[in-house]
Amino acid sequence: MSIELTTVVLFGGFILLLAAGLPLVFALGSTAIIGTYFLWGPQALAMVGLRTFSAANSFVLIAVPLFIFMGCMLERSGIARDLYDMLYRWLGGRRGGLAAGTVIGCGIFAAMVGVSGASTVTMAVVALPSMLERGYDKRLAVGCIAAGGALGVLIPPSVVMIVLGLYANVSIGALFLGGIPAGALLMLLFIAYIAVACRIDPSLGPAVPPDQRAGWADRLASLKAVILPVVLIMLVIGSILSGAATPTEAAGVGAAGAMLCAAAYGKLTPAAVAESARLTLRLSCMVIWIVFAASIFTALYTAVGAQGLVREALGALPGGRWGAMIGMQLIWMVMGCFLDPIGIMIITAPLFFPLARSLGFDLVWFGVLFVVNMEMAYLTPPFGFNLFYIRGVAPPSVRMVDIYRGVIPFVALQLLGLVIMMIFPEIILFLPRAALG
Repeated sequence: MSIELTTVVLFGGFILLLAAGLPLVFALGSTAIIGTYFLWGPQALAMVGLRTFSAANSFVLIAVPLFIFMGCMLERSGIARDLYDMLYRWLGGRRGGLAAGTVIGCGIFAAMVGVSGASTVTMAVVALPSMLERGYDKRLAVGCIAAGGALGVLIPPSVVMIVLGLYANVSIGALFLGGIPAGALLMLLFIAYIAVACRIDPSLGPAVPPDQRAGWADRLASLKAVILPVVLIMLVIGSILSGAATPTEAAGVGAAGAMLCAAAYGKLTPAAVAESARLTLRLSCMVIWIVFAASIFTALYTAVGAQGLVREALGALPGGRWGAMIGMQLIWMVMGCFLDPIGIMIITAPLFFPLARSLGFDLVWFGVLFVVNMEMAYLTPPFGFNLFYIRGVAPPSVRMVDIYRGVIPFVALQLLGLVIMMIFPEIILFLPRAALG
């Protein structure tokens, strides 16, 4: 069977199983196992066990449940609410200030939790009622929360970056460093859009009335809300960058630090720990089973000659190596509308990263571009995860169509940010080169 026909059969079967309602892990794993059997016979099924064991034996994967547990504990500690209250006191008196503050709060919280879902849901519960109560346009309110929450996959520590470093053989510390300026650029674009939109149309984000604004004493007192987050971020990121800890060890530091934060807020109860552990178990199992299934699928597809096919297909695009680069970005964007980011990564990383290396592109830069694409995937219909996270906690007055329309300008801003980072690679690379050489 030719590689072209094999590609059609494998991906056609995968899409059919997804359309039938099968979860991603079972659709991907079933396609791989059935394909292996019919291509090479029952004796080749030993590869399934070998690939699964190899993926499960990775030390880096231990960081995934630890960072997820860290996020779950912080979600229950009350830090997010204190952060929002602090930003409300400082920015509430400006047009669009609450929306801009929500983006900043999401960025700070993202730097502690490492996953998009926790950041999005927590800030939606805290910030959305406050903005709607003060007359903010509901589309702007949900859009800034969805976009800010998506920063959780880009601003370190990021679970997606940990898995990407594992499968693309790229330094996780370098990816973390590259994600910091990339996340800052997107935050600035979001805040600039909010400020301009609210200046043009003040009804989108009215300023808090003067009699409800905090005085300087209250503003300064509220700054204590950032002390614990900053200390925790420095412990986690600093331990990695200084070489004192691996990402996995830093994840353990973060998990312990999150429990100390919860204790400082009086929220370290047996019930909170048990619920955090249960949620960590569910999310970790989902991530790791997708890793297993995608490992089997990529092993099969690579063995039948996928890299050659991808190289020929992308090489046929006009524009030389940049044509191939843009083609890979477009493939990621389309896949992001339908698949889980970790599934996309493990399917495409073994194909795209060797090709990017052969074309002379820096893999840290390329990896951060991938994560920016996956951040967009959290907002793009029909299956953007953050859209459904917000719908689950939003009041009945916020319809699904409001959420879809609210994220459109922020998706455009993410795309603009992606283009800027492609044109100016040093935005991503200056920190990794300065810190790690």
